[in-house]
Amino acid sequence: MPSQQLGLSPAQETLFLTLCARAMDSTEPNPILGDTLAAAVADRIAEDTGYDFAKLKLTPSLVASTALRAKKLDDVIHQFVTTHPDAIVVDLGCGLDTRLARCTPPSGVDWYDVDLPEVTDLRQRYLPDRSHLVAADVTEPNWSQALPDDRPAMIVAEGLLPFLPGDSFQTMIRQLVTRLSAGELALNGYTRFAAWAMKYHPSIKALGIDAAQGFDDPHEPEHWDAGLTLVAEQLLTRAPEVAAFPQPVRALTRLMARSTAMSRQGTRILHYRF
Repeated sequence: MPSQQLGLSPAQETLFLTLCARAMDSTEPNPILGDTLAAAVADRIAEDTGYDFAKLKLTPSLVASTALRAKKLDDVIHQFVTTHPDAIVVDLGCGLDTRLARCTPPSGVDWYDVDLPEVTDLRQRYLPDRSHLVAADVTEPNWSQALPDDRPAMIVAEGLLPFLPGDSFQTMIRQLVTRLSAGELALNGYTRFAAWAMKYHPSIKALGIDAAQGFDDPHEPEHWDAGLTLVAEQLLTRAPEVAAFPQPVRALTRLMARSTAMSRQGTRILHYRF
């Protein structure tokens, strides 16, 4: 089924990339993330709509790196909500991510899944859970008024940075942090080169997307006037889970791991406090 019939733009259709990658990882003999719920959701969508996931041209490298970045972001969130059992979690550009089910936060945590109305409609249909759905364009002002401002907040943004135009990502983070009292931000960071190169990836080309946003220095967000302080930069080429990558992806990843500059062109998790 074409994305237009599902009411999705090409940028919104990238939610199927991450969903399918997590689903494919779950079928591996030694999965990195093991997200069987993602596989069930993908199967339901294919059965109901006839959506052709094969057109996304997912490579073994993309499947492994997507599963690993999700796992590492989950770890950051799990640590935060364990320490702050009264927190809120704000998942920006949530798509059809099953992160709430994977993280199983304490009952006192309120989870807010944020995405455009077309996506939240799809999410309600295929992924009902106990999260609070916020149908919003995060580049517009005032959408964050839907969030409580008196509790510790964990903000997560997976795969969102390259697809927002201009400086709208940092503007959005600045407005969001101003609204919230205190907390942390975790995202998968892209260098400028990595963001530029994304548009030549077979999966991104298949959707006709021109991704372009990124930054090189992990300290750059500290200058966004958002009160952010870098806690950690995780270079995922050096993660122990790389041992589960298929060959030759595993060998290439370990080769990249020898260089910090090369590792930053791959997947990295950036963790900030505000």
